[in-house]
Amino acid sequence: MNDVRELKHFARTHARAQRIAGYQQILDTITGDEGAGPGDWTGEWTRRADSLRARGRLIDAVRHYTMARFPYVDGPARQDAQDWCVQTFSAWAADHRIERLELDQPGGMVTCWAAGLSATEPRPLVLMCGGIVSTKEQWAPALAAVTRFGMAGVVTELPGVGENGLRYDADSWRMLPRILDAVAGRARVSSTYAMALSFSGHLALRAAAEDSRIRGVVTAGAPVSSFFTDLGRRQDLPRITAHTLAHLTATSVDALPGLLTPWALSPGLIASLDLPIAYSASLRDEIVPARDVSLLRTHARRLEVVEHDDVHGAPQHVQETRMWALLSILRMHGVRGPRSGALGLLLRLLRARNGKADRSFGVRG
Repeated sequence: MNDVRELKHFARTHARAQRIAGYQQILDTITGDEGAGPGDWTGEWTRRADSLRARGRLIDAVRHYTMARFPYVDGPARQDAQDWCVQTFSAWAADHRIERLELDQPGGMVTCWAAGLSATEPRPLVLMCGGIVSTKEQWAPALAAVTRFGMAGVVTELPGVGENGLRYDADSWRMLPRILDAVAGRARVSSTYAMALSFSGHLALRAAAEDSRIRGVVTAGAPVSSFFTDLGRRQDLPRITAHTLAHLTATSVDALPGLLTPWALSPGLIASLDLPIAYSASLRDEIVPARDVSLLRTHARRLEVVEHDDVHGAPQHVQETRMWALLSILRMHGVRGPRSGALGLLLRLLRARNGKADRSFGVRG
């Protein structure tokens, strides 16, 4: 059972990220987290999701089911919400040229959603993944934008999240090259770009050090080094973050510092990455220390940092971050044309409207 006040605090961030209308009305009805009954976290989100699904508003229903299983599956109620999330998205995907991939990897099954894969006309690949509380269904609608720009897309989940049957551990980065191997006959995986948010950004950077097929990494709020090495000394890490990490790694909260310290990326590894990195940082990030961004600034060869005066995940800058992430991928791949130009113009207009809230630093190297 989670602390309801903390659940509501972080739910606002994720609800805004998914553009869920009327989320505060749902939060106001929640008084506990004990199951699927009236006033329970999962029950209230699921009831709204069920209503939306019955009215044919499938993606809206998916977003609500995602919140119902937030932050991770810890019992039958959240498992039911997770299952309905997948089933509802499957129904929507069938009409939007999105296919399901089930990849048998060492340690378990990894499930993905994909679009634009073709054995006869393989396209460059965008590999997408969210953080420790984000299901693939949350991000899969972005596949449509990727394919419009002539690229293929695959979206998956961190180990232990959603349908990912792997355990989150020090070797989890190996999942990404194995996904590339699995789709190599239907995508130009030698030109792969990772759009890896939060903790999956850490995996993408680690994988890129070993796999030259990853040609660029776009991330937001990714832990790099200090998050892992300083965990034992931090007293301010949100309880939800700590308990979710403990769940995904199948360990205790007290054992996390010893387990995670070796996961830190070294300055040498960062310096070895001969590829562009685009990083969206939040100035009030309560999870990832500012020192992690400083490490990238000091050692990364080709880096762009965009800063937001916001908390982890930049919930007040969702639209801008999405446009920036896609435009960063296109620039890394050298895509030029009216569509990418229009996207760049929209991004500049949005930044101008935000005024001094954001600061951007150009690519080095």
